[in-house]
Amino acid sequence: MAEKPMIEIDAVSRYYGIYKALDDVTLDIGAGEFFSLLGPSGCGKTTLLRSIAGFDTPTSGDIRIDGRSAIDLPPNKRPTNMVFQNYAIFPHLNVEENVAYGLKRLKLDAAEERRRVGDALEQVRLAHLSKRKAHELSGGQRQRVALARALVMRPKVLLLDEPLSALDKKLREEMQVELRTLQKAVGITFVLVTHDQYEALAMSDRIAVMFGGRIAQVATPKEIYQHPLTRQVADFLGGMNFMQARITGESAINLSVETARFGNVTVTKPRGFAASNGQATIGIRPERLRVLWDDAKADCEVTGLVVDRHYFGEITHLIVDVPGLEKPLSVSETNNFGADDIPVGAPIRLAYDPDALVALAD
Repeated sequence: MAEKPMIEIDAVSRYYGIYKALDDVTLDIGAGEFFSLLGPSGCGKTTLLRSIAGFDTPTSGDIRIDGRSAIDLPPNKRPTNMVFQNYAIFPHLNVEENVAYGLKRLKLDAAEERRRVGDALEQVRLAHLSKRKAHELSGGQRQRVALARALVMRPKVLLLDEPLSALDKKLREEMQVELRTLQKAVGITFVLVTHDQYEALAMSDRIAVMFGGRIAQVATPKEIYQHPLTRQVADFLGGMNFMQARITGESAINLSVETARFGNVTVTKPRGFAASNGQATIGIRPERLRVLWDDAKADCEVTGLVVDRHYFGEITHLIVDVPGLEKPLSVSETNNFGADDIPVGAPIRLAYDPDALVALAD
């Protein structure tokens, strides 16, 4: 990042007895960035978010927000605000009163308070519901109230702890778009915790993938999806086919490998790669394998037999057994080409681009 980071996390660890929830985490998050902490349950992402907010204190390390150490600052003294998973809306207050609640401690005059509440409700498109009681709101509207209540305090950083997890799929996808649009409009740093890889890919400028209290990779959504560093990252972010390959050559940046059915290819060597008995793990995404119909030709192809298929509306996942590979290949094909009509037991040809193959550190 060219600008000075808004959040600097420096060698932060957090112990609960002998359990290490965070293990020497170092990370910078830029001003105005939509940043996601992604990982499975128990990986440390919520502990890290709560440490930024001040609700949890690291055992060691430092957290700086806008250039100032926040380790000794209580939550109400930090330039952050947090939207919790359950929204924590007061049921006895209406929308306007919920949003204004945090402003009371600032002792603003009545006109300024009304103006700031009105601005916050306009930002989340709830001005027309300002007098509605909390129990009369839908899930998406309650989520917007929680956002407005955080934004009205004008934080430099908005922290989001899985705020969409309670919503149904359609509403969650709509709110993903709204959150991203809102973040661009207000221009402040958003830090989102999520276990949903598609949510992180759709919304983020950058993503940090976490496992076991450590950061496995930080990158843009496109980079982290197309060029995961490790098998663990690749497997967590969408499906991937894995195969073992024999290393035939190695340079500082590349590996030459021989695969059972994908031929001899040269792939980029991932950071931290170490060969195991002259072998490397190679991966290819299911959507990078394309069905070859009729007499269509391709420079690179493999052949196999369809052993299963799964229909998902717009796409079908084909499971293809390829002789010589340890496991069948998963292939994603859009149904407008007729993939949903390919019967189990049918022979099939698959095209691929050698550039779609990636080497992975174990």
